[in-house]
Amino acid sequence: MADGKSRLTQEKKKVLLQLLRCESLSLLYKATVHGYHVNTFHAICNKQGPTVVVAYNKSGYIYGGFTAQSYSSSGQYLQDEKAFLFRLKGKKKEPLKIPFKSASRAVNDTPSYGPNFGDGALIFLYQNSSAVFTNPNIANYTFCAGDLHGNDNTLLECEVYRVEGLGALLENPLRKVEWTAGQREKLMDEIRTFKPSLNSVPKLRVLLLGTVGAGKSSFFNSVNSAFQGYVASDALAGSDSTSVTMQYRTYEVETADGKPLSIVFCDTMGLEEKEGAGLNIDELPSLLKGHVPDRYQFNPCAILNPNAPDYIKSPSLKDQIHCVVLIIDGSKVEILPEKLEAKLRKIRKETSEVPLLVIITKVDEVCSALAEDVSDVYRSKAVVEQMQLTGEKLGIPLCQIVPVKNYSSEIEIKDDVDILLLMAVRQMLRLTKGYFKSLPLAKGN
Repeated sequence: MADGKSRLTQEKKKVLLQLLRCESLSLLYKATVHGYHVNTFHAICNKQGPTVVVAYNKSGYIYGGFTAQSYSSSGQYLQDEKAFLFRLKGKKKEPLKIPFKSASRAVNDTPSYGPNFGDGALIFLYQNSSAVFTNPNIANYTFCAGDLHGNDNTLLECEVYRVEGLGALLENPLRKVEWTAGQREKLMDEIRTFKPSLNSVPKLRVLLLGTVGAGKSSFFNSVNSAFQGYVASDALAGSDSTSVTMQYRTYEVETADGKPLSIVFCDTMGLEEKEGAGLNIDELPSLLKGHVPDRYQFNPCAILNPNAPDYIKSPSLKDQIHCVVLIIDGSKVEILPEKLEAKLRKIRKETSEVPLLVIITKVDEVCSALAEDVSDVYRSKAVVEQMQLTGEKLGIPLCQIVPVKNYSSEIEIKDDVDILLLMAVRQMLRLTKGYFKSLPLAKGN
């Protein structure tokens, strides 16, 4: 809609998306722009599929009704098992959701009325005016008018949105996360104070592997950004069709005051489908055992020779890899080429002696509802399905798979993005605890 701006704040929009469990909303009709006329409402909103009405009054209430059926001025009742009334704002802070009692008369699709829920329980644009008609005693819906709209039947605004991606959000999240600045700081503090349990290993070494364009280097940059307090780009990252990373690079994350964390990220060349291109899987044993030096130039057609002058002949435990992170583009899990999928499975097999964490990136491309706020990531059916599919393809449990959104177009950090990134790092640390305990050196540490 080009001639009107949504009155919904981002906060209220998020609550409404969760109530609807949908991906997004598109504003169709705005009474202060189009007028409070029933004919205009039907002319604009008929045949638009599922819609939600959002009303505002002088008492400060925001409320409305949803139908999964499409208006068509049929003069008939619409049977709708998903219809409900709701309140987003009122004297009580928590939202209110009022389900139907009779699906057969959930909505009255009469051309002479505006949105009519329950055949008169709640009618918008009543008599072509900025008013609603309310009858809370209608059998189809039972509610208190004071709770729904504060007994204020006058409309300041009435908006109708097309509901897109209905059912895209789960009623209960896969994982419960506290999306607050306090939680962000708690995670950062846990990572800042982390020390490997072996005295002989001062820093945890994490090997980053992943398909071209999935965001390996961007992941390091994003984690670094969270600790720097601004969006940083220390590692070379891009979106070419071939790997941007050509050298083996080791990176340390520093806090804003310049103190390094006890974690070293080891970046590699991207994986490609074609043989003789991208990271050579046969390079993995040398990478894991610590034989590969920083700034080693990858050659897809040949692996590092033990007789090469820069080959690290006798690496100690502190030089070896302690955790492998496999980074996969979440929007491409279902369409991974067969040969590339085979390479990922081989990596799973070759790295069986060290902890493995799989990171699903680009969750905002998997689910458009996460474009502005990723705090619904564990409610997203699409993201959860991609996590489950990844686990099935690679044969790993869901607890070793985490979703993230890397910083790409942003120029300022965000708490919700940081929390996902920091949770991924924390999971790496947790996975390595058991690994270090299982090592023979641990007993004499």
